[in-house]
Amino acid sequence: MSAAGSLLAAVPAAALLLLTVAVRPREVGAVAPLRLGVVRAVLLCGAYAVLVVEVLGASHALTRPAFAVAWLLFLVVAATAAGLRWRRGTRLGQQSAAAPMPVDAEPMTVGTPPVTVGTAPRPVPVGAVVAGGGADVSAPTAEPGKPDPAPTRAGRGPAGLLAATVDAWRTARPGERLLAGTIGGLVLVELLVALLAEPNNFDSQTYHLPKVEHWVAQGDLDFWPTAIHRQVTIPPGAEYLLLHLRLLTGGDQLHNLVQWAAGMVCLLVAARITAQLGGGRRAQLLTAFVLATTPMVVLQATSTQTDLVCAAWVACAATLALDGLRRRTGWGTLLGLGAAAGLTAVTKTSGLIAVGPLLVLWGLAQLRLARTEHSAPKGSTAADPIPTGPMAAEPTPTEPAAPGGGRRSWPVGGLARTVGGSVLILVVAAVVVGPFLARVTAEFGHPLGPPRLRESIPMERHDPASIVVNALRIGHTAFDTPLAPLRRAGAEVIIGGAKAVGVDPQDRAITFGRELFPEPAWYPDEDRVAFPLAGALAVIGAVIALARPRRIAAERAGSLRAYAVVVLTAVLLHTAMIKWQPWGNRLLLYAVVLAVPLAGLWLDALLRHRAGGRRSVATVAAVTVLATSALAGVLALSYGFPRRLVGAGSVFTTSDWDTRFLRRPQWADEFRWAATAVQGSGARRIGLAQQNDNWEYPWWLLLRQPDGDSPDLVALQSVLPERPPAEPSSVDAIVCTGSKAACAKLVPAGWRLEFRGYVGYALPPGR
Repeated sequence: MSAAGSLLAAVPAAALLLLTVAVRPREVGAVAPLRLGVVRAVLLCGAYAVLVVEVLGASHALTRPAFAVAWLLFLVVAATAAGLRWRRGTRLGQQSAAAPMPVDAEPMTVGTPPVTVGTAPRPVPVGAVVAGGGADVSAPTAEPGKPDPAPTRAGRGPAGLLAATVDAWRTARPGERLLAGTIGGLVLVELLVALLAEPNNFDSQTYHLPKVEHWVAQGDLDFWPTAIHRQVTIPPGAEYLLLHLRLLTGGDQLHNLVQWAAGMVCLLVAARITAQLGGGRRAQLLTAFVLATTPMVVLQATSTQTDLVCAAWVACAATLALDGLRRRTGWGTLLGLGAAAGLTAVTKTSGLIAVGPLLVLWGLAQLRLARTEHSAPKGSTAADPIPTGPMAAEPTPTEPAAPGGGRRSWPVGGLARTVGGSVLILVVAAVVVGPFLARVTAEFGHPLGPPRLRESIPMERHDPASIVVNALRIGHTAFDTPLAPLRRAGAEVIIGGAKAVGVDPQDRAITFGRELFPEPAWYPDEDRVAFPLAGALAVIGAVIALARPRRIAAERAGSLRAYAVVVLTAVLLHTAMIKWQPWGNRLLLYAVVLAVPLAGLWLDALLRHRAGGRRSVATVAAVTVLATSALAGVLALSYGFPRRLVGAGSVFTTSDWDTRFLRRPQWADEFRWAATAVQGSGARRIGLAQQNDNWEYPWWLLLRQPDGDSPDLVALQSVLPERPPAEPSSVDAIVCTGSKAACAKLVPAGWRLEFRGYVGYALPPGR
């Protein structure tokens, strides 16, 4: 990567930081305002990145200069917005300092909630601030019988943030420091691995990265003839982000950073969700700790897979929806919800399984708020805490009875505002994902792609017995452990139960492809590793949140129960809509990110009650589980596959080329052998002979032009009816992967065909 490429790659990161300053909330009482600013900035950058690709693709201008100009313009806009926000904040701060304080007033500090006359003071969750521009750290809530920690210093800008961070570390207990240190250490080592390791995910070699290379070679987003339908039918949101890095840097050296950044967003947003549900600093740290040490998160954070990207967009939608439970949603948040929904849809449609229920919860809460405001007495404000949604357990001291004791009427204005906001969310989402869906519909006659895609992943049976069997198999794979007898016993029970209710446990209508249940999933492999610890903690937290939410968060019992209902609904919908598959655990990653805050809240509640023998035993058990979770995360990072720190295949001792082939080491020399022969022949136009799951990406690396431009690769087979393949006689050489017999059928008569194991090539006479 050149110096110019490095500088250009830093532009999006700089724009993100400036946007975080510009869009950080100003309203009083915002929970974790800095993290909310990050969420808003990430959604803005994500939507902008997608729209830039769509606009430039439609203009046949997917080039490095065009992308550089687009990001430099965006950087200027972000810098201008941040500067205006800074000046306004400085001016307001000077005015506040000059204003005289009433004699009977007391200065407020971070962590001190505003008190409304006639109501009892309520504690503000950690992360909430009194001033809109306050820091994103506040003192922890004091435990019963212990003195309040020292107030923190709030300020604006880097100096204020640094001071608040220092105060937070100073007031933190040793356990909290240990949690934070472990999280930070894992994140930094993951960053190191992401920078050192070349992309070597199996799916990335087949369709994620070849998709990016086709766009670069074409200069647009038009579909192309291919034998691998996933290159054109699978939503390309994550690959759009990779395309930016590919064009700005000229290579794939930074490709792993997309998933690493998505993992960071998941950690920050999961902690904010915990704060929104009433969790203090320790609860937020516990949430981030459990998520950061989950092996699937650790391994995917250094990958070019797409599951963490999808989980990040879903988490952003969740935290914005939760903001709408206690106050009316503004236009900015509506745009953010639309962007989150659209980015989820254009990245991985399975994420919509969670976004849908979240938006329903948001809509119900907004309707209830509108109804409450309509019947509230004069003098009350919309900022007063009001329970929303399915929150019958949450008291409503400020909610009056309707005049005359009758039912309250629905306000026309409030209803129209909620309906209009819902329409705006859908419109924004359509703007983000619409162009891709339009291309798919035009190509295949259906927005979800060809029949082979629509029938391979979604469930084809929806009778209760089939859904239960599918859910049990998914749960068995998700909670798998190294204990083989336990795995076998669980599988035998599921298989026997399935047969008892008349369901074939290997039925193709509920099982992906030709896969067979059960399949071991305990090994730390990025595509299928199980999450028994995080899953068990999330299940316990969800059960407690549904049954006894006040034990976890007394002030947010209704919100907590409603959120748990949404998470449970998403998981049930997933098991009813997605077939079991050996790598199904990674498809559940978005649900894990949403569920872990429930685990953090429950663990925090457990640790708060230290008196009594039974509770002491539970506390010791919780600490043991956390230690085991940390060990699992460290082992996954150290020995995980296909990127590890130590042992065979270490990122420190394995060459760049061999790292790419850790999944299939025997193919590394075969690809080089064939590419060397083809390049030596002087071939310019090269035909591809391959099957649906073959590796294509190595050809794009090995056959590049001497000046670094993309090679002229054309498919000799095509599964797209309207995109016929090239004629074998029209190419200068043919490269093959997979079946030698299938390749031989495409080679013109008289050509010389050479094959070694998985890879081959064919040249015409005279070459």
